[in-house]
Amino acid sequence: MTLNSIITLMRVDQYIKNVFIFLPVFFSLQLSNTSLILSSFFAFIAFSMVASAVYIINDLHDIDEDSAHPEKKLRPLASGTISKIHAVIIMMVLLLFGILLFLSLSLKATLITVFYFFMNIAYTFYLKRIAIIDINIISIGFVLRLFVGSSVTNIILSKWIIIMTFLLALFLALSKRRDDVIIFSDTGIKIRKSIDGYNLEFLDAAMSIMASIVIVAYTIYTASFNSEYLYLTTFFVILGILRYLKIALVHKNCGSPTRIVNGDKFMKLILISWIVSFSIILYL
Repeated sequence: MTLNSIITLMRVDQYIKNVFIFLPVFFSLQLSNTSLILSSFFAFIAFSMVASAVYIINDLHDIDEDSAHPEKKLRPLASGTISKIHAVIIMMVLLLFGILLFLSLSLKATLITVFYFFMNIAYTFYLKRIAIIDINIISIGFVLRLFVGSSVTNIILSKWIIIMTFLLALFLALSKRRDDVIIFSDTGIKIRKSIDGYNLEFLDAAMSIMASIVIVAYTIYTASFNSEYLYLTTFFVILGILRYLKIALVHKNCGSPTRIVNGDKFMKLILISWIVSFSIILYL
């Protein structure tokens, strides 16, 4: 067992999802508030620990299935790099420290995170077998990240950012299921037990619908601000959605949204451009 294998087991690369915890501060124009930033940062650390614990439990449960996956078979547990006993110990330590850190920040955020944990336990052991329910559970997880950020900073969330986050997460979850369907079609291997509830026709149509709704929701959200030009950032949202659709439908590479964002230079440029333009228009 090496440090690299432990980091891989914790799926540190997935921590980018937890950046949603910072969104309440960002969208409420409070980035200059050091106290709120620190609270969000510690919440990010605590939530990441709990999320890693969830990932480890999922990997322990799915060792056999992961061993048959072309990429997941390289995970520490599936490959045997880390033993089950060591994985359980690491999981318990992460969960304990994550909850204790949350208790020092906010009781409400702690309760939300505990709910997130048990929701994902239910997902791991049963709910991920049910088509549609599985992707909705994933999407709810992103919304809970928003509520965690809101709880530790006492910032009230806009209903539009909640709706938009849920829809965007649903869009990304659908793209992941599309990748699973392609793998099943090519190899005959069922990566997920819910795969029988999906096919490419349904997923392509659902992704198109979600992409359209996300763009509309974002446009309405920008209109809710007291800003004359914020709607112009919709250009980057549309560009990002289209780029992701191209990667998923043309290049057939939609297995990991995190990997796409980290690995696709054009997607990175779009994301940075959106952040910069949004910040300039809203903050200056």
